[in-house]
Amino acid sequence: MTEHRPDAHFRTSLLEENDGPGTNPTDNQTMGEIIAARFSRRGFLQGSLAATAIAATVSPLALILADDARAGGGSVFSFDEVEAGVDDKHHVAAGYDADVLLRWGDPLFADSPDFDPTKQSAQAQERQFGYNNDYVGFIPIDGSAEHGLLVVNHEYTNPHLMFPGLVTIVDGEAKQAPLSKEQVDIEIAAHGGTIVEIRKVSGKWQVVRDGKLNRRITANTEMALSGPVAGHDRVKTSADPTGTKVFGSINNCAGGVTPWGTYIMAEENIHGYFSGELQEGHKEAANYKRLGIPDGSYEWAAHYDRFDIGKEPNEPNRFGWVVEVDVNDPTSVPRKRTAMGRFKHEGAESIVAKDGRVVFYQGDDERFDYVYKFVTAGKFNAEDRAANMDLLDDGTLYVAKFAEDGTLEWLPLVHGQGPLTAENGFAGQADVLIGTRLAADLLGATKMDRPEDIQPNPTTGKVYVMLTNNSKRKTEQVDAANPRAENAFGHIVEIVEDGGDFTATKGKWEIMLKCGDPSVAEVGATFSTATTANGWFGMPDNCAIDAAGRLWVSTDGQGPKATGRTDGLWAVDTEGEARATSKLFFRVPIGAELCGPLFTPDDQTAFVAVQHPADGGEDWEAFGRPSYYEDLSTRWPDFKPDMPVRPSVVAITKQGGGKIAV
Repeated sequence: MTEHRPDAHFRTSLLEENDGPGTNPTDNQTMGEIIAARFSRRGFLQGSLAATAIAATVSPLALILADDARAGGGSVFSFDEVEAGVDDKHHVAAGYDADVLLRWGDPLFADSPDFDPTKQSAQAQERQFGYNNDYVGFIPIDGSAEHGLLVVNHEYTNPHLMFPGLVTIVDGEAKQAPLSKEQVDIEIAAHGGTIVEIRKVSGKWQVVRDGKLNRRITANTEMALSGPVAGHDRVKTSADPTGTKVFGSINNCAGGVTPWGTYIMAEENIHGYFSGELQEGHKEAANYKRLGIPDGSYEWAAHYDRFDIGKEPNEPNRFGWVVEVDVNDPTSVPRKRTAMGRFKHEGAESIVAKDGRVVFYQGDDERFDYVYKFVTAGKFNAEDRAANMDLLDDGTLYVAKFAEDGTLEWLPLVHGQGPLTAENGFAGQADVLIGTRLAADLLGATKMDRPEDIQPNPTTGKVYVMLTNNSKRKTEQVDAANPRAENAFGHIVEIVEDGGDFTATKGKWEIMLKCGDPSVAEVGATFSTATTANGWFGMPDNCAIDAAGRLWVSTDGQGPKATGRTDGLWAVDTEGEARATSKLFFRVPIGAELCGPLFTPDDQTAFVAVQHPADGGEDWEAFGRPSYYEDLSTRWPDFKPDMPVRPSVVAITKQGGGKIAV
């Protein structure tokens, strides 16, 4: 008899939107406390809640200018806005095409099998496009904006949407059976990343299946640990007594492309993959507790000992890193760059500083965790790609501390400096990096509302931090940079580094936008008055800066219950009269999240990743029940009765050609 377990929501976004248990035990100031103190001292907290919220970030003059912008066309974005709402399809602004380019299971190689959802295998999945596409990057071939490599992260899997016969309804409740070893193997193969050649032909993008650089990376791909942690005792296992070789990368959320054209995969919510218990008094207990390990959402430990921390207690220390992949060599060994720290990485977007060093901004996506940046010791050499290939093994990792007066300090996570000493459990730099969160706790970093994507803008010199939400923040925990208790809708922080130098250790910050419905006073949203009823959003997650220096924001967690609209992609003005004006450009089907917005260098294509469509349906009046393989809230993008829902990458282009939103 098959054993079933109650799981009404299955493995949904537990490892993503819900991000983990919230494991920061410190009394470090929260961003909300800082914001509240800052604006209270400036005398802004007067009048109604709505007036207070707006005054905190938008001056009266700016509001007047925003009204003028509505009439005068002050926005730098030109397109007819999509109507916000909820249904089973995707929608794009009028005059644009949104073409599905890659779907889960699509063949990537000339010899790849066609996708058959009823006859899945790990061997087939290793030659096909993976599941839950997240980060999307584009690396031009020969400098072309119409021919290049698409690099895509595959973050996690939803077995109730992937496998037939897994879910039954008992007394009106959905129950999911345990996964077989074969199904776990498919999950492992569906994780990781894809590198695939694409080309624009007659205005439409096509996959080049025989591209010589095409590659699938999975949770079994051999990788190297490099940098200060490589070879350390805390990363040695029975399978790897050297502490230098790891199999696989998991929960690759956002990512990046380096200035020298390599692909960055950032490991985020690793806690769900590990089960079991450490021996009592084990030295890793505090380290793992701080990361929420083990969580046991995945069933991999039932079939593979390396995911059982009772049997392999060091294995989790080999995950939670930034992974760099040389896309020019499909046989190259990806490298986990340990100098960049270990936490729940939400991407690693980079920019070349004035002196040639490269700066990577990183968010740690959990409630009450931190914002980081990594500054390479060496300088980028635009004339010699090979000279840049180990830049990420040497540099300084910093964590952010936001002050009430609007200033910012980047605190170095360097062994021997301040409290990062042997007396506090850090015998060397490897210990600082393995326990990055614990080290940042001691430095007094500011506790944030789920810092996700962070984008430096090369046009304006500003940096944008997406803070998705934090419903667990209490009134007494609000601060200057996290100003709302029970922050359901998130906000965006804007940073200006001192002297416009991205390597600076000091800077200034401002709240660019508080998200949510501005028509509800209690929400305290601060969109400009030029923003329409379709234009506001909540839960900012990923973002992109296009070639014109304009900000685009995607969302994670909207839906019928939360906002009455699905997730999507919004164009957000950051400068001039239209600052804080937002317009809806693309929206996803029910249950989906919009990830990986990415613009080609000519701004004529926007790639977006539609992740976990049909993940949910109970709150949507038109469906009103759990969604699973046999009974889906949408069958996007194929809409065929014999085909399940399929996460996909979509290419958006203007009809007739031309730049987007111009």
